[in-house]
Amino acid sequence: MFSKILVANRGEVAIRIIRACKEMGIATVAVYSTADKDSLHVALADQSVCIGQPLSSESYLNAEQIITAALITKAEAIHPGYGFLAENPRFAKLCAKNGIEFIGPSADVIALMGDKDAARRVMKKAGVPVIPGTDVISSAEMAKKAADKLGYPVLIKARSGGGGKGIRIVSDPASMEQAFHTASHEAQEAFGDGAVYLEKQIYPAKHVEVQILADETGNTVCLFERECSIQRNNQKLVEETPSPGVNSKLRAKLIDSAARAAKAVGYLNAGTIEFLLDKDGNFYFMEMNVRLQVEHGITEQVTGMDIVKWQIRIAAGVPLDVKQKDVRLDGHAIECRINAAGVGQVSFLHVPGGPRVRFDSALWTGYVVPPFYDALLGKLIVHAATREEAIRKMHAALCELVIDGVPNNIDDQIAILSDSRFLKGDYNTSFFG
Repeated sequence: MFSKILVANRGEVAIRIIRACKEMGIATVAVYSTADKDSLHVALADQSVCIGQPLSSESYLNAEQIITAALITKAEAIHPGYGFLAENPRFAKLCAKNGIEFIGPSADVIALMGDKDAARRVMKKAGVPVIPGTDVISSAEMAKKAADKLGYPVLIKARSGGGGKGIRIVSDPASMEQAFHTASHEAQEAFGDGAVYLEKQIYPAKHVEVQILADETGNTVCLFERECSIQRNNQKLVEETPSPGVNSKLRAKLIDSAARAAKAVGYLNAGTIEFLLDKDGNFYFMEMNVRLQVEHGITEQVTGMDIVKWQIRIAAGVPLDVKQKDVRLDGHAIECRINAAGVGQVSFLHVPGGPRVRFDSALWTGYVVPPFYDALLGKLIVHAATREEAIRKMHAALCELVIDGVPNNIDDQIAILSDSRFLKGDYNTSFFG
C-alpha cells in the first residue's frame, strides 16, 4: 500500500480523497494555486505545495508543476480526482515516466476513451449498443449529407473532452453550418481538438450511467446504475440511484453491457459507462468516463462500498474482495449539486444533519468563493429505505441548508424536487425544455 499520495485537485473532491487517505493511514500532499492558499483541502493535508497562479492553466492544469511537487514530497502516487488532469493521457504518462502511480486507468485507455469516435467503434465491435452516427466529419457539407441519412434532429459532438462542451443540437439543414463551426470552435478552445462527429438525437431520452470497478485480476464489478437526466446546459444537477426508469430486467442488461465495455478496453480502476435510454426501453452507449464521477457518493450509499478507497487499493495492486453476485442494492440515494450563481464570501453556513445525510463540501464561514474554477459549492446526499422517503429527506435537508453571502441554487433544487415529474420519476433530459 502507498505511504503518501498527492491529490492533484482542489475543493470538495480533494477533501473527499484526503479523508479516505486519512482513514487508510496514508499521508497526503495537497497542491494549490495562490487563490486557494486558505482552502480547506490545504489545511487538512499533511503537506502542501503551491503550484502556481489562480488560472487553472497556470496551476491545476500544469502537469510538470504537479509532478515536481510529487517528486519533492516523495509521494508514491497521484490521485487526480475529477476535472483538470483526471482524463489527460499525457499526465498519466508523465506519472509513469517519473515512477509515480497514477490512480486511474492506463494512459492508453484514457486516450482511447477520450476519442469518442474511436470509443464508439470499439463498443460496436464489443457488441455494446451504440447510437446511430458517423465517424469524424471535416466539413459542414459532410455533416449535412450525414444528417440527411440519419434524419433530423442530430447532435454535433466533440471527439474529445466532456462536460457538455462542443455539443450542438441541429434540427434542420439550415442550422447545420453555424452549429458545425460553433461546436468545432468550442471543442478546439476547450480541448485543443476541434474534431466533431454526428449522432442521431435520441429524444426523449433518459441519461443513465453504470459505475464500475475493475482490478488487475480481470474482475469487473458493476455497482448498479445512476439516473442523471436532470441537466441544464448539459450539466447534471440532480442524480439518484437506482433509476426510477430501470427495472430489474433492464438493469441486468445494462450491467452486462457495462462489464463488456470495460473488458473490451482492458479497463482498470473506477470508471463509468454512460448510456441513453429511449422511451421504448432501448439503451445506447454514449461515453465512458475514465475517472471518479462527481456523483459517486450516491452509489457508495446504496452499496456500502467506498469507491475512493477502492481506487487507491486497486492502484496499489489489491484485488477486489467482491464478485458481481455479492453486490447488493440497499435503499435509495439522491444527490443535489449545490452550485454558486456568482462569487462572494460565505457569511453564514449551516449544514443539515441527521441519519444518512451527507454534505461533501469545502466551504467554511468566511470562505471566499474564487471566480476561477467550477461553480460547485457542495454535494448534498441523502439515503433512505425508499425513493419516497429519500425525496422527503432531501427536501428537508435542502430547506435546512444555509449558505449566506454566496448566491446559489438551493431554491432551484427545492423546486426540482417538488415538480410532479420528479416525484413520479417520469422525467428525462428535456426536464428544462
